[in-house]
Amino acid sequence: MSQVRVRFAPSPTGYLHIGGVRTALFNWLFARHEKGVFVLRIEDTDLERSTPEAIRAILDGLKWVGLDWDEGPIFQTQRLAIYKEHADRLIAADKAYRCYCTEEELEVRRKEALARKQVVKYDGRCRTRTGPAPSGILPAVRFFSPQSGETVVNDLVKGAVSFDNTQLDDLIILRSNGMPTYNFGAVVDDALMRITHVIRGDDHLNNTPRQILLYQALGYEPPRFGHLSMILGIDKVKLSKRHGATSVLEYQEEGYLPEALVNYLVRLGWSHGDEEVFSLSELIDNFTLENITKSAAAFNPEKLLWLNSHYMKMADAKRLAGLVVPLMKQRGVLSEGSSLDQTWFERLVKVLQERSRTLLEIVDGAEPFMTDPVTVDPEAAKKFLTEAIRPALIKLLRTLERVSVFEHDTLEAAFKSVLAETGLAMGKLAQPVRVALIGRTASPGLFDVMSLLGRDRTLERLKRAIDLIK
Repeated sequence: MSQVRVRFAPSPTGYLHIGGVRTALFNWLFARHEKGVFVLRIEDTDLERSTPEAIRAILDGLKWVGLDWDEGPIFQTQRLAIYKEHADRLIAADKAYRCYCTEEELEVRRKEALARKQVVKYDGRCRTRTGPAPSGILPAVRFFSPQSGETVVNDLVKGAVSFDNTQLDDLIILRSNGMPTYNFGAVVDDALMRITHVIRGDDHLNNTPRQILLYQALGYEPPRFGHLSMILGIDKVKLSKRHGATSVLEYQEEGYLPEALVNYLVRLGWSHGDEEVFSLSELIDNFTLENITKSAAAFNPEKLLWLNSHYMKMADAKRLAGLVVPLMKQRGVLSEGSSLDQTWFERLVKVLQERSRTLLEIVDGAEPFMTDPVTVDPEAAKKFLTEAIRPALIKLLRTLERVSVFEHDTLEAAFKSVLAETGLAMGKLAQPVRVALIGRTASPGLFDVMSLLGRDRTLERLKRAIDLIK
Protein backbone atom coordinates (compact mmCIF):
# COMPACT_ATOMS: atom_id res chain seq x y z
CA MET A 1 0.00 0.00 0.00
CA SER A 2 1.26 3.47 -0.91
CA GLN A 3 1.84 6.08 1.77
CA VAL A 4 -1.39 7.54 3.14
CA ARG A 5 -1.96 11.12 1.98
CA VAL A 6 -4.98 13.08 3.19
CA ARG A 7 -6.02 16.70 2.97
CA PHE A 8 -8.13 19.33 4.64
CA ALA A 9 -9.48 21.75 2.05
CA PRO A 10 -11.57 24.56 3.57
CA SER A 11 -13.10 27.42 1.62
CA PRO A 12 -12.15 30.77 3.22
CA THR A 13 -15.60 32.34 3.02
CA GLY A 14 -16.21 32.55 6.79
CA TYR A 15 -14.98 31.36 10.17
CA LEU A 16 -13.63 27.86 10.78
CA HIS A 17 -16.66 25.89 11.98
CA ILE A 18 -16.20 23.20 14.60
CA GLY A 19 -17.56 20.71 12.05
CA GLY A 20 -14.63 21.66 9.83
CA VAL A 21 -12.23 21.26 12.74
CA ARG A 22 -13.57 17.74 13.35
CA THR A 23 -13.04 16.89 9.67
CA ALA A 24 -9.49 18.25 9.84
CA LEU A 25 -8.92 16.36 13.09
CA PHE A 26 -10.03 13.00 11.67
CA ASN A 27 -7.78 13.48 8.63
CA TRP A 28 -4.86 14.56 10.82
CA LEU A 29 -5.24 11.63 13.24
CA PHE A 30 -5.51 9.15 10.36
CA ALA A 31 -2.35 10.58 8.77
CA ARG A 32 -0.44 10.50 12.06
CA HIS A 33 -1.64 6.96 12.90
CA GLU A 34 -0.60 5.71 9.45
CA LYS A 35 2.62 7.79 9.42
CA GLY A 36 1.25 9.53 6.36
CA VAL A 37 1.02 13.10 5.07
CA PHE A 38 -1.52 15.78 6.00
CA VAL A 39 -1.98 18.44 3.30
CA LEU A 40 -3.65 21.82 3.86
CA ARG A 41 -5.30 23.24 0.75
CA ILE A 42 -7.20 26.54 0.68
CA GLU A 43 -10.01 26.44 -1.91
CA ASP A 44 -10.21 30.18 -2.48
CA THR A 45 -11.76 30.32 -5.96
CA ASP A 46 -14.94 32.04 -4.75
CA LEU A 47 -13.45 35.47 -5.39
CA GLU A 48 -16.45 37.42 -4.10
CA ARG A 49 -16.63 35.69 -0.70
CA SER A 50 -13.07 34.56 0.04
CA THR A 51 -11.21 36.96 2.32
CA PRO A 52 -7.71 37.23 3.81
CA GLU A 53 -9.34 37.47 7.25
CA ALA A 54 -11.05 34.11 6.76
CA ILE A 55 -7.78 32.53 5.64
CA ARG A 56 -6.08 33.86 8.77
CA ALA A 57 -8.93 32.55 10.94
CA ILE A 58 -8.53 29.07 9.40
CA LEU A 59 -4.78 29.01 9.98
CA ASP A 60 -5.10 30.42 13.51
CA GLY A 61 -7.86 27.96 14.39
CA LEU A 62 -5.87 24.94 13.20
CA LYS A 63 -2.77 26.13 15.03
CA TRP A 64 -4.74 26.71 18.24
CA VAL A 65 -6.04 23.13 18.33
CA GLY A 66 -2.57 21.83 17.43
CA LEU A 67 -3.22 20.44 13.94
CA ASP A 68 0.02 20.99 12.05
CA TRP A 69 0.24 20.29 8.32
CA ASP A 70 3.02 18.61 6.38
CA GLU A 71 2.40 20.36 3.04
CA GLY A 72 0.76 23.70 2.30
CA PRO A 73 -1.11 25.84 2.62
CA ILE A 74 -1.70 25.45 -1.12
CA PHE A 75 -4.01 28.04 -2.71
CA GLN A 76 -6.20 27.10 -5.67
CA THR A 77 -6.08 30.62 -7.10
CA GLN A 78 -2.37 30.03 -7.73
CA ARG A 79 -3.13 26.92 -9.83
CA LEU A 80 -5.56 28.26 -12.44
CA ALA A 81 -3.37 27.29 -15.40
CA ILE A 82 -3.44 23.67 -14.19
CA TYR A 83 -7.25 23.56 -14.17
CA LYS A 84 -7.45 25.13 -17.63
CA GLU A 85 -5.00 22.57 -19.01
CA HIS A 86 -7.13 19.73 -17.62
CA ALA A 87 -10.34 21.25 -18.96
CA ASP A 88 -8.74 21.65 -22.42
CA ARG A 89 -7.65 18.03 -22.24
CA LEU A 90 -11.25 16.92 -21.66
CA ILE A 91 -12.53 19.13 -24.50
CA ALA A 92 -9.93 17.65 -26.87
CA ALA A 93 -11.05 14.14 -25.91
CA ASP A 94 -14.76 15.03 -26.46
CA LYS A 95 -15.42 14.56 -22.75
CA ALA A 96 -16.28 18.20 -22.14
CA TYR A 97 -17.68 21.08 -24.19
CA ARG A 98 -18.01 24.84 -24.13
CA CYS A 99 -21.37 26.18 -22.99
CA TYR A 100 -22.59 29.64 -24.04
CA CYS A 101 -25.84 29.65 -22.07
CA THR A 102 -26.11 32.79 -19.97
CA GLU A 103 -27.10 32.80 -16.30
CA GLU A 104 -30.38 34.48 -17.22
CA GLU A 105 -31.24 31.74 -19.73
CA LEU A 106 -30.37 29.01 -17.24
CA GLU A 107 -32.57 30.65 -14.57
CA VAL A 108 -35.57 30.77 -16.96
CA ARG A 109 -35.13 27.06 -17.78
CA ARG A 110 -34.76 26.20 -14.11
CA LYS A 111 -38.09 27.85 -13.29
CA GLU A 112 -39.75 26.13 -16.23
CA ALA A 113 -38.51 22.73 -15.04
CA LEU A 114 -39.78 23.43 -11.54
CA ALA A 115 -43.17 24.46 -12.94
CA ARG A 116 -43.35 21.14 -14.84
CA LYS A 117 -42.20 19.32 -11.65
CA GLN A 118 -39.17 17.94 -13.49
CA VAL A 119 -35.67 17.31 -12.11
CA VAL A 120 -33.73 20.55 -12.36
CA LYS A 121 -30.70 19.81 -14.52
CA TYR A 122 -28.98 21.29 -17.52
CA ASP A 123 -30.87 20.38 -20.70
CA GLY A 124 -27.69 19.77 -22.69
CA ARG A 125 -28.46 22.14 -25.55
CA CYS A 126 -24.78 23.12 -26.00
CA ARG A 127 -23.71 19.44 -26.17
CA THR A 128 -24.26 19.30 -29.91
CA ARG A 129 -23.84 22.99 -30.70
CA THR A 130 -22.36 23.71 -34.14
CA GLY A 131 -21.40 26.82 -36.01
CA PRO A 132 -19.49 29.89 -34.88
CA ALA A 133 -19.42 30.84 -31.21
CA PRO A 134 -21.75 33.68 -30.16
CA SER A 135 -19.89 36.98 -29.91
CA GLY A 136 -19.53 38.73 -26.60
CA ILE A 137 -20.16 35.65 -24.44
CA LEU A 138 -17.35 33.99 -22.51
CA PRO A 139 -18.17 30.28 -22.39
CA ALA A 140 -18.11 27.99 -19.39
CA VAL A 141 -16.86 24.43 -19.80
CA ARG A 142 -19.23 21.54 -19.04
CA PHE A 143 -18.47 17.87 -18.52
CA PHE A 144 -20.21 15.22 -20.62
CA SER A 145 -21.92 13.24 -17.85
CA PRO A 146 -23.01 9.72 -18.85
CA GLN A 147 -26.80 9.47 -19.11
CA SER A 148 -27.12 5.77 -18.36
CA GLY A 149 -25.95 3.26 -15.81
CA GLU A 150 -24.98 3.99 -12.22
CA THR A 151 -21.95 5.10 -10.24
CA VAL A 152 -21.19 3.27 -7.00
CA VAL A 153 -19.35 4.94 -4.13
CA ASN A 154 -17.74 2.33 -1.86
CA ASP A 155 -17.73 4.57 1.15
CA LEU A 156 -15.39 3.78 4.03
CA VAL A 157 -18.02 4.88 6.56
CA LYS A 158 -21.41 4.33 4.92
CA GLY A 159 -20.66 1.29 2.77
CA ALA A 160 -21.70 1.02 -0.90
CA VAL A 161 -23.94 3.86 -2.10
CA SER A 162 -25.32 3.79 -5.67
CA PHE A 163 -26.21 6.82 -7.79
CA ASP A 164 -28.31 6.79 -10.96
CA ASN A 165 -26.31 8.54 -13.68
CA THR A 166 -29.51 9.85 -15.32
CA GLN A 167 -29.90 12.15 -12.31
CA LEU A 168 -26.49 13.75 -12.92
CA ASP A 169 -26.40 16.69 -15.30
CA ASP A 170 -23.51 18.08 -17.32
CA LEU A 171 -21.86 19.98 -14.49
CA ILE A 172 -19.80 23.09 -15.16
CA ILE A 173 -16.14 22.34 -14.48
CA LEU A 174 -14.65 25.70 -15.49
CA ARG A 175 -16.58 28.94 -15.08
CA SER A 176 -16.53 31.64 -17.72
CA ASN A 177 -14.12 33.67 -15.53
CA GLY A 178 -11.60 30.80 -15.61
CA MET A 179 -12.25 29.62 -12.07
CA PRO A 180 -12.75 25.88 -11.51
CA THR A 181 -15.91 24.72 -9.80
CA TYR A 182 -15.58 22.87 -6.50
CA ASN A 183 -15.92 19.38 -8.00
CA PHE A 184 -13.38 19.95 -10.77
CA GLY A 185 -10.78 21.77 -8.68
CA ALA A 186 -10.98 19.13 -5.96
CA VAL A 187 -10.54 16.26 -8.42
CA VAL A 188 -7.56 17.81 -10.24
CA ASP A 189 -5.84 18.78 -6.99
CA ASP A 190 -6.50 15.48 -5.21
CA ALA A 191 -5.14 13.59 -8.20
CA LEU A 192 -2.01 15.71 -8.61
CA MET A 193 -1.38 15.82 -4.85
CA ARG A 194 -1.64 12.01 -4.76
CA ILE A 195 -4.39 12.05 -2.11
CA THR A 196 -5.18 8.45 -1.16
CA HIS A 197 -8.17 9.05 1.15
CA VAL A 198 -10.78 11.81 1.09
CA ILE A 199 -12.42 12.08 4.52
CA ARG A 200 -15.06 14.79 4.64
CA GLY A 201 -18.60 15.64 5.75
CA ASP A 202 -21.52 13.71 4.31
CA ASP A 203 -22.90 16.93 2.79
CA HIS A 204 -20.34 16.12 0.06
CA LEU A 205 -21.58 12.58 -0.58
CA ASN A 206 -23.74 13.68 -3.55
CA ASN A 207 -20.66 15.27 -5.13
CA THR A 208 -18.72 12.02 -5.01
CA PRO A 209 -20.26 10.22 -8.05
CA ARG A 210 -19.59 13.32 -10.17
CA GLN A 211 -16.00 13.37 -8.95
CA ILE A 212 -15.49 9.67 -9.62
CA LEU A 213 -16.66 10.21 -13.21
CA LEU A 214 -14.23 13.12 -13.58
CA TYR A 215 -11.33 11.00 -12.26
CA GLN A 216 -12.17 8.32 -14.80
CA ALA A 217 -12.47 10.81 -17.66
CA LEU A 218 -9.06 12.30 -16.80
CA GLY A 219 -7.47 8.88 -16.46
CA TYR A 220 -6.77 9.18 -12.73
CA GLU A 221 -7.35 6.55 -10.04
CA PRO A 222 -9.95 7.86 -7.58
CA PRO A 223 -8.98 7.99 -3.91
CA ARG A 224 -10.98 6.13 -1.27
CA PHE A 225 -13.84 8.17 0.15
CA GLY A 226 -15.23 8.32 3.67
CA HIS A 227 -18.09 10.62 4.60
CA LEU A 228 -18.64 11.74 8.19
CA SER A 229 -22.15 12.21 9.54
CA MET A 230 -23.00 15.76 10.46
CA ILE A 231 -22.90 17.22 13.95
CA LEU A 232 -26.34 18.03 15.34
CA GLY A 233 -27.42 20.23 18.20
CA ILE A 234 -28.73 18.66 21.38
CA ASP A 235 -32.24 19.02 19.83
CA LYS A 236 -31.15 16.81 16.89
CA VAL A 237 -31.25 19.76 14.47
CA LYS A 238 -28.22 20.74 12.36
CA LEU A 239 -25.75 22.63 14.54
CA SER A 240 -26.05 26.40 14.26
CA LYS A 241 -25.34 29.60 16.17
CA ARG A 242 -28.46 29.16 18.28
CA HIS A 243 -26.85 26.10 19.87
CA GLY A 244 -23.92 28.23 21.05
CA ALA A 245 -20.50 28.99 19.61
CA THR A 246 -19.77 27.33 16.27
CA SER A 247 -16.47 29.02 15.39
CA VAL A 248 -13.43 27.28 16.83
CA LEU A 249 -11.83 30.59 17.84
CA GLU A 250 -14.94 31.49 19.85
CA TYR A 251 -14.06 28.60 22.14
CA GLN A 252 -10.60 30.05 22.58
CA GLU A 253 -12.16 33.41 23.47
CA GLU A 254 -14.53 31.72 25.92
CA GLY A 255 -11.62 30.21 27.81
CA TYR A 256 -11.65 26.59 26.68
CA LEU A 257 -8.44 24.59 26.42
CA PRO A 258 -7.62 23.26 22.94
CA GLU A 259 -6.95 19.73 24.19
CA ALA A 260 -10.44 19.59 25.70
CA LEU A 261 -12.08 20.66 22.43
CA VAL A 262 -9.98 18.16 20.45
CA ASN A 263 -10.85 15.35 22.87
CA TYR A 264 -14.55 16.26 22.68
CA LEU A 265 -14.74 16.63 18.89
CA VAL A 266 -13.00 13.34 18.20
CA ARG A 267 -15.65 11.56 20.28
CA LEU A 268 -18.36 13.08 18.07
CA GLY A 269 -18.37 10.30 15.51
CA TRP A 270 -15.54 8.04 16.72
CA SER A 271 -15.29 5.66 19.62
CA HIS A 272 -12.77 3.42 21.35
CA GLY A 273 -14.64 1.29 23.81
CA ASP A 274 -16.30 3.32 26.55
CA GLU A 275 -13.35 5.65 27.08
CA GLU A 276 -14.07 9.38 27.10
CA VAL A 277 -10.75 11.03 27.95
CA PHE A 278 -7.74 10.63 25.64
CA SER A 279 -4.37 12.27 25.42
CA LEU A 280 -3.26 13.27 21.92
CA SER A 281 -0.76 10.40 21.78
CA GLU A 282 -3.52 7.96 22.77
CA LEU A 283 -5.76 9.31 20.02
CA ILE A 284 -3.01 8.87 17.43
CA ASP A 285 -2.30 5.32 18.62
CA ASN A 286 -5.95 4.25 18.60
CA PHE A 287 -7.52 6.16 15.71
CA THR A 288 -8.80 4.03 12.83
CA LEU A 289 -11.42 4.69 10.17
CA GLU A 290 -13.22 1.48 11.15
CA ASN A 291 -14.30 3.04 14.43
CA ILE A 292 -16.00 6.05 12.85
CA THR A 293 -19.72 5.85 13.56
CA LYS A 294 -22.38 6.12 10.85
CA SER A 295 -24.98 7.96 12.89
CA ALA A 296 -25.01 11.72 13.44
CA ALA A 297 -23.54 12.95 16.72
CA ALA A 298 -25.20 15.47 19.04
CA PHE A 299 -23.10 18.36 20.32
CA ASN A 300 -23.63 18.69 24.08
CA PRO A 301 -22.15 21.94 25.49
CA GLU A 302 -22.44 20.65 29.06
CA LYS A 303 -20.34 17.60 28.26
CA LEU A 304 -17.70 19.78 26.63
CA LEU A 305 -17.71 21.98 29.73
CA TRP A 306 -17.27 18.93 31.96
CA LEU A 307 -14.36 17.74 29.83
CA ASN A 308 -12.78 21.19 29.90
CA SER A 309 -13.03 21.31 33.70
CA HIS A 310 -11.22 17.95 33.79
CA TYR A 311 -8.36 19.34 31.69
CA MET A 312 -8.34 22.55 33.75
CA LYS A 313 -7.71 20.59 36.93
CA MET A 314 -4.94 18.57 35.26
CA ALA A 315 -3.19 21.53 33.64
CA ASP A 316 0.08 23.09 34.76
CA ALA A 317 -0.65 26.29 36.72
CA LYS A 318 2.21 28.14 35.04
CA ARG A 319 0.73 27.40 31.62
CA LEU A 320 -2.76 28.47 32.73
CA ALA A 321 -1.35 31.69 34.17
CA GLY A 322 0.15 32.51 30.78
CA LEU A 323 -3.20 31.85 29.06
CA VAL A 324 -5.19 33.86 31.60
CA VAL A 325 -3.18 37.10 31.43
CA PRO A 326 -4.31 38.11 27.88
CA LEU A 327 -7.94 37.39 28.82
CA MET A 328 -7.60 39.53 31.94
CA LYS A 329 -6.27 42.40 29.85
CA GLN A 330 -9.11 42.03 27.34
CA ARG A 331 -11.65 42.29 30.14
CA GLY A 332 -9.94 45.15 31.95
CA VAL A 333 -9.11 43.11 35.05
CA LEU A 334 -5.43 43.78 34.35
CA SER A 335 -4.29 46.96 32.64
CA GLU A 336 -1.77 46.96 29.79
CA GLY A 337 1.76 47.36 31.07
CA SER A 338 0.90 46.16 34.58
CA SER A 339 3.55 44.10 36.30
CA LEU A 340 2.63 40.88 38.08
CA ASP A 341 4.42 38.97 40.78
CA GLN A 342 4.62 35.78 38.71
CA THR A 343 5.12 33.44 41.67
CA TRP A 344 2.14 34.94 43.51
CA PHE A 345 -0.03 34.90 40.39
CA GLU A 346 0.72 31.24 39.72
CA ARG A 347 -0.26 30.47 43.34
CA LEU A 348 -3.55 32.29 42.75
CA VAL A 349 -4.21 30.39 39.51
CA LYS A 350 -3.40 27.07 41.17
CA VAL A 351 -5.96 27.77 43.90
CA LEU A 352 -8.61 28.92 41.39
CA GLN A 353 -8.14 26.17 38.79
CA GLU A 354 -9.57 23.52 41.12
CA ARG A 355 -12.97 25.21 41.04
CA SER A 356 -12.90 26.70 37.51
CA ARG A 357 -14.36 25.07 34.41
CA THR A 358 -12.88 27.59 31.95
CA LEU A 359 -10.11 30.16 31.82
CA LEU A 360 -12.76 32.89 32.00
CA GLU A 361 -13.91 31.49 35.34
CA ILE A 362 -10.31 31.88 36.56
CA VAL A 363 -10.40 35.50 35.32
CA ASP A 364 -13.63 36.06 37.21
CA GLY A 365 -12.29 34.37 40.34
CA ALA A 366 -9.06 36.36 40.20
CA GLU A 367 -10.69 39.77 39.88
CA PRO A 368 -11.19 40.42 43.66
CA PHE A 369 -7.51 39.64 44.21
CA MET A 370 -6.42 42.10 41.52
CA THR A 371 -8.42 45.21 42.44
CA ASP A 372 -8.47 47.49 45.48
CA PRO A 373 -10.76 48.38 47.04
CA VAL A 374 -12.75 45.23 46.44
CA THR A 375 -16.30 45.66 45.14
CA VAL A 376 -18.74 44.18 47.64
CA ASP A 377 -21.99 42.69 46.31
CA PRO A 378 -24.80 44.71 47.96
CA GLU A 379 -27.07 41.69 48.45
CA ALA A 380 -24.25 39.69 50.06
CA ALA A 381 -23.41 42.64 52.33
CA LYS A 382 -27.04 43.03 53.38
CA LYS A 383 -27.30 39.35 54.26
CA PHE A 384 -23.93 38.73 55.94
CA LEU A 385 -22.37 42.02 57.05
CA THR A 386 -24.80 42.66 59.89
CA GLU A 387 -24.60 44.45 63.24
CA ALA A 388 -24.84 41.04 64.93
CA ILE A 389 -21.63 39.77 63.32
CA ARG A 390 -19.66 43.00 63.81
CA PRO A 391 -18.20 42.08 67.26
CA ALA A 392 -16.87 38.76 65.89
CA LEU A 393 -15.30 40.55 62.91
CA ILE A 394 -13.60 43.02 65.28
CA LYS A 395 -12.31 40.13 67.38
CA LEU A 396 -10.99 38.37 64.25
CA LEU A 397 -9.30 41.59 63.12
CA ARG A 398 -7.52 41.97 66.48
CA THR A 399 -6.49 38.31 66.44
CA LEU A 400 -5.11 38.49 62.89
CA GLU A 401 -3.16 41.63 63.74
CA ARG A 402 -1.11 39.47 66.11
CA VAL A 403 -0.44 36.76 63.47
CA SER A 404 3.08 37.23 62.11
CA VAL A 405 3.10 34.48 59.46
CA PHE A 406 0.13 34.68 57.04
CA GLU A 407 0.03 31.01 55.99
CA HIS A 408 -2.79 28.50 55.86
CA ASP A 409 -2.13 26.67 59.15
CA THR A 410 -1.49 29.76 61.32
CA LEU A 411 -4.53 31.51 59.83
CA GLU A 412 -6.72 28.48 60.47
CA ALA A 413 -5.54 28.33 64.10
CA ALA A 414 -6.27 32.03 64.60
CA PHE A 415 -9.72 31.69 63.04
CA LYS A 416 -10.62 28.71 65.21
CA SER A 417 -9.56 30.58 68.35
CA VAL A 418 -12.10 33.29 67.48
CA LEU A 419 -14.79 30.64 66.91
CA ALA A 420 -14.00 29.19 70.32
CA GLU A 421 -14.23 32.60 72.00
CA THR A 422 -17.47 33.65 70.27
CA GLY A 423 -19.16 30.25 70.20
CA LEU A 424 -19.98 30.70 66.51
CA ALA A 425 -20.12 27.82 64.02
CA MET A 426 -17.62 27.91 61.17
CA GLY A 427 -20.15 28.92 58.53
CA LYS A 428 -21.63 31.71 60.66
CA LEU A 429 -18.32 33.57 60.65
CA ALA A 430 -16.72 32.28 57.45
CA GLN A 431 -19.36 33.69 55.07
CA PRO A 432 -19.25 37.25 56.46
CA VAL A 433 -15.44 37.14 56.34
CA ARG A 434 -15.55 35.86 52.77
CA VAL A 435 -17.84 38.73 51.75
CA ALA A 436 -15.57 41.19 53.55
CA LEU A 437 -12.44 39.91 51.82
CA ILE A 438 -13.57 39.28 48.23
CA GLY A 439 -16.99 40.88 48.07
CA ARG A 440 -18.93 37.72 47.23
CA THR A 441 -20.18 34.52 48.82
CA ALA A 442 -18.24 31.98 46.76
CA SER A 443 -14.47 31.68 46.77
CA PRO A 444 -11.59 29.27 47.26
CA GLY A 445 -10.85 28.14 50.82
CA LEU A 446 -10.94 31.07 53.23
CA PHE A 447 -7.40 30.56 54.55
CA ASP A 448 -6.06 30.36 50.99
CA VAL A 449 -7.84 33.66 50.32
CA MET A 450 -6.20 35.33 53.33
CA SER A 451 -2.80 33.94 52.45
CA LEU A 452 -3.06 35.17 48.86
CA LEU A 453 -4.28 38.61 49.88
CA GLY A 454 -1.52 38.87 52.46
CA ARG A 455 -1.53 40.52 55.86
CA ASP A 456 -2.02 44.18 54.89
CA ARG A 457 -4.82 43.67 52.38
CA THR A 458 -6.65 41.18 54.60
CA LEU A 459 -6.63 43.54 57.58
CA GLU A 460 -7.58 46.53 55.45
CA ARG A 461 -10.58 44.72 53.92
CA LEU A 462 -11.79 43.54 57.33
CA LYS A 463 -11.58 47.11 58.67
CA ARG A 464 -13.52 48.40 55.67
CA ALA A 465 -16.27 45.80 56.17
CA ILE A 466 -16.54 46.70 59.87
CA ASP A 467 -16.84 50.38 58.92
CA LEU A 468 -19.43 49.48 56.30
CA ILE A 469 -21.60 47.89 58.98
CA LYS A 470 -21.19 50.88 61.33
